[in-house]
Formats: sequence, C-alpha cells, structure tokens
Amino acid sequence: MMRDLPARLLIVDDHQLARERLRTMLAGDLNMTVVGEVTSGREALEFCRRMQPDLVLMDLRIPDIDGITATKVITQACPSTSVILLTICQNPTCLVQALEAGAAGYLLNEATEQQIVWAVRQVLRGKMLLT
Repeated sequence: MMRDLPARLLIVDDHQLARERLRTMLAGDLNMTVVGEVTSGREALEFCRRMQPDLVLMDLRIPDIDGITATKVITQACPSTSVILLTICQNPTCLVQALEAGAAGYLLNEATEQQIVWAVRQVLRGKMLLT
C-alpha cells in the first residue's frame, strides 16, 4: 500500500543492464526508492527475509531459484511484500503459474517506462496487474 514514506523496492535480474534500466525508470518517482538489487532467486529470498521490501520487481528466469518459485516463497515468508514478475514469456502457462505463486503483477519486458512505473504504483496501492 502507498504510505507517507517512499515504498522500498528490490530489483532482481541477472542482467546488469536490465537492473540499471529499471533503477533509472524508478529513480524519478519520489514515492519509491530502490533499496537493493540482486542477481538470483536465492539472493532475493535472503534480501526479502532480511529487509522486508514493499515490492520486488523480478525477472522470471533467474539463477538458483526461478522467479515463480522465488515469488511463492517470498509471498509466503513476507506477506507484506508484493512481487511483479517481468518476463519475455507470453505463454499463458507462465501467467497462470505466476498468479498461483502469488504474483501481484505480470509484465512483459517490452513494457515502456510509463507502463512499468504505472504498474508499480498500482501494485503498491494493492491492485493486481496483468499486461
């Protein structure tokens, strides 16, 4: 949910350019701040347990623990943390798996900056987003 303090976000992607792109997109919004960046599912789980971010932007295909499995564990272990999965996968099976794992959002990597920032804002307000 949106609150007076900036929402705390974690970016999970094993590609540095993808993390930099997301960080740059979100930097201009005073209602959110990126508090961490990690490259694997295992690192995401450890970070979430320790830091309890408000929202995780996570690639579906990451090392160690895939994005679906990491989402399931994060949403169970950290119920106040929402997850948006970012992916190239347009297969409906991926979407169903993401929803079953507890993802609050599902975005294709080709989403524009405006779409991603809007999606983050919507999920932080408690809404579910699928595009």
